[in-house]
Amino acid sequence: MIALGSDHEGYHLKEDIKKYLIELGLEVKDFGTTNEEFIDYNLIAKDVANSIQKNECDKGILVSKIGSEIAICANKFKGIRCAVCLEEFTAKNSKTNIDANIIAIPECLVGTGAAVNIIRNWIASDFSSSRHLDELNTLKEIEKENMK
Repeated sequence: MIALGSDHEGYHLKEDIKKYLIELGLEVKDFGTTNEEFIDYNLIAKDVANSIQKNECDKGILVSKIGSEIAICANKFKGIRCAVCLEEFTAKNSKTNIDANIIAIPECLVGTGAAVNIIRNWIASDFSSSRHLDELNTLKEIEKENMK
């Protein structure tokens, strides 16, 4: 199951992404927002990150105006690795290199077609454990030290 969420400035792209994921036959849990009225992006990031921490969802997609603000919040949660993705290369490498379990997409820079390509590459990629396991383990150790 994929957790999906956006703030008010990412609402329209989130809705397009949801349609795409459903067309692929994937289960989607939509954490909002449901319109263009202001909502604090931190609340959406929190809900999506919590759903992954609790194993209710396998991965997540966040959408906001610039992506980085919502990604920063998601990365405050233990076990979450959220990468801002502007194109397919970043999406693929966020999965193969750091095993990103959430991606953040900036609506002001990415249209629906590009978002679909980003998501397609991210979903199709696997973590390259033989090459990047040491770095991921180091990251997890850092997380243990600093997220008590």
